[in-house]
Amino acid sequence: MTDPAAHAAATGVHATESLLFLVLLQLVVIVASARIGSAVARRFGQSAAVGEIVVGILLGPSLFGLLAPDVFHYVFRSAPPEPMQMLSQVGLLLLMFQIGLEFDFSHLALARNRKAVGAVAVATLVAPFVLGLGFGYASAPVLSPGVHRMATALYVATAFSITALPILGRIMIELAITRTELGVIAISAAALNDVAGWLMLAVVSSLAVSGFAPVPFALRIACIGAFVAFAWFVVRPLAWRVLARLAPRDGSLGAHQLGVLLGLIFLGGMATYQLGIFAIFGGFMAGVLFHDDARLVRAWNERVGHFVVVFFLPIFFTYTGLRTEIGSLDSAAAWGWCLLLIALATLGKYGGAYGAARWVGLGHHQASVLGVMMNTRALMELIVINVGFDLGVISRQMFTMLVLMAVVSTVVTTPLLRAWLPKALPGGWVPPRPEGAAPRASAGELSP
Repeated sequence: MTDPAAHAAATGVHATESLLFLVLLQLVVIVASARIGSAVARRFGQSAAVGEIVVGILLGPSLFGLLAPDVFHYVFRSAPPEPMQMLSQVGLLLLMFQIGLEFDFSHLALARNRKAVGAVAVATLVAPFVLGLGFGYASAPVLSPGVHRMATALYVATAFSITALPILGRIMIELAITRTELGVIAISAAALNDVAGWLMLAVVSSLAVSGFAPVPFALRIACIGAFVAFAWFVVRPLAWRVLARLAPRDGSLGAHQLGVLLGLIFLGGMATYQLGIFAIFGGFMAGVLFHDDARLVRAWNERVGHFVVVFFLPIFFTYTGLRTEIGSLDSAAAWGWCLLLIALATLGKYGGAYGAARWVGLGHHQASVLGVMMNTRALMELIVINVGFDLGVISRQMFTMLVLMAVVSTVVTTPLLRAWLPKALPGGWVPPRPEGAAPRASAGELSP
C-alpha cells in the first residue's frame, strides 16, 4: 500500500523538476538567442544591445508565437510565469544598481560647453514631455480606456522624455566619439536627462499609486526624500567603511564585499517597495552611493557586471517581448496612432536638441548629430514602460506602441551617426577599425 505522504512528496519533487526543466529550457533559448542577436547586430554596424532588444521582442508572440505557436506555447506558456518574472525583476534590480554605479556626475559639472549642455538638456526634457502629455491625454480614451486619463498622459510624457544613457554611451564608445566636443555635450545632457527622468518616474509612480490624492502623494514624496537623505548621509559612509575594511589587497571584489553589496541592493529594493514605488529605484540608489569609488566600480564590472549583462539583461528583454503583441495593432487606426506616437516622440527629442544646439551657435550638422544621440531610448524606455504597464496606467496596445518607439529610436542611431559624423566633426570623422586593429585618434578630440 502506497504511503500518502511519500506519494505526495514524490509528486511534489516531480512537479518541481518539471518546472525546473521548463525554466532551464527558457533560459537556454533566451541566452543563446541574445548572443546570436548581438552578433548579428554588430555584423550590421549596430550596438550589441540593439540586437538583444530586437531578439527579445521576436521571441514573444509577435514573431515566435506567430510562426510556431505550438513550440512557443510549450517553451514560454506551459510553465507558470512567476519564476521568469522573478528572475527578470532580480536581474533588473542588479542592472539598476550597475547603472547607478556607472553614473558619472562629473559630466554635470563641466564648465566647457555648459551653456550648450544646459540648453540641450532642458529642451530635450520639456519638448518631448509636452508632446507626450498632449498625446497621452488625447489618446487615452481610445488606446487605454478605463484608465485614469491624466495618469496615462503623465506616463507617456515621461516615456517621451527618456534618453538611454548606458546605450548611448556604449554606441559613442564603439564610434570613438566620447572625447569629441559633441560627445561631451551629448553624454552630459543625457546624464541630466537621466537624473530628471528617474525623478519624474518616481513622482509619477507615486502620484498614480496615491490615486492623485494630495495628502497621500505628499506623504509618499516626503518619505522618498527621507529615504534618499538617509541613504546618502547615513548608509553611504557606513557602507564605505565596511567595504574598505573588507577590501582584498589585490583590488578585486572580495566575497564578503559582494555579500554586503548584494544585501544593500536587496534592502534598497525592499525599502522603495515599502515606500510605494518600484524596487528598481532602491537598486539604482544603492549604485549611486558608490559611483565615485573607481576601484569598486571596476571590480564589480570585472566580477559581476558581465554576468548581469549576458544572463539577466536578455531575460528582461524577453520578458518585455512576451508582453509585446504587435498583432494588437490590428487596424489602420491603431497603426496610425503608433506612427503618430513615434513621430511626436522623435520630434520632441530630435527637434528639441536641434533647436537648442542651433540657439547656442552650433552648426546644422552638429545639431543634427546631437538630435540623433538624444533620441536614443532603448533600455531606459523599456524600464519606464514596464513600470507603467505593471501599474495599469497604460494598456497592452499603448505598451506595444512605446516598445516599437524605443526600438526604432535606437536602431536608427548608429546608421545616422555614421552618415552625419564626417560632416559634423572638425576635420571629418574616421570610423574606428575593427577590434584588434591599431588604435587611432578620432578627429575633433578634446584636449586631456
